[in-house]
Amino acid sequence: MAELEGIYTIWLRETKRFFRYRSRIVTSVVTPMLWLLIFGTGLGAAVRFGNMPGGYEAFIYPGIIGQTILFTSIFSGLSVIMDRQYGFLKEILVAPISRPSLVMGKALGISTAAVIQATILLILSFIVGVPMTPVVFILCMGIALVMSVGLGGLGLVIAAFTDSMEGFNLIMSFIVLPMFLLSGALFPITGLPSWLQTGVYLNPLTYGVDALRYAILGESALPLGVSIIVISAFAVMMVLVSSLLFSKKEQSLM
Repeated sequence: MAELEGIYTIWLRETKRFFRYRSRIVTSVVTPMLWLLIFGTGLGAAVRFGNMPGGYEAFIYPGIIGQTILFTSIFSGLSVIMDRQYGFLKEILVAPISRPSLVMGKALGISTAAVIQATILLILSFIVGVPMTPVVFILCMGIALVMSVGLGGLGLVIAAFTDSMEGFNLIMSFIVLPMFLLSGALFPITGLPSWLQTGVYLNPLTYGVDALRYAILGESALPLGVSIIVISAFAVMMVLVSSLLFSKKEQSLM
């Protein structure tokens, strides 16, 4: 019960922090919509994209949802650095809960923020002419949750190695953009050169975007079961790795 209470308390704090900054919610929704309306419409008008209903805008719609989950989840790792700088992390570390519970509470708080933003984008699916049924909505929520836990864990891993916001942002610039561009969010992953396919299939975001595309559009390059297994394994691995790193890294603060 103490572990569950600790997880709940940390999750609640992260969730309250998210709702406290309302401008962050607005920005995280407006930016993806600009990608859809400007990039999707502009490039969609320049290329012919098969016979998919909705055209190129519909194709990149799941990818933009994946982008939102990626940016929100990983950048939320900044909260660890803020907690460390203001001394709050020391207070958490002396609490009678395990490191995995601490990390799980953080990851669930991060995933809650990401899922809320994904929910808003799913509700706005009519803008790009994509039908949204309750079954599709629930399936997308499950996929988004697993993706956000894994990517949030990745953000915590990076935060465990950095002591400043500047260092965190520098590392992010070398990770987030390549992950997004190599996820198949903006182009099909089939028929690519072999050297590019290697990067695409090593990218965990690829499987999350492909699973979302199957759930929303009924089309995918990979079997849904394979994508679910990969993102689930990635989520478990990131939680375990970040727990191990915090156990070693934060001993110096005690």
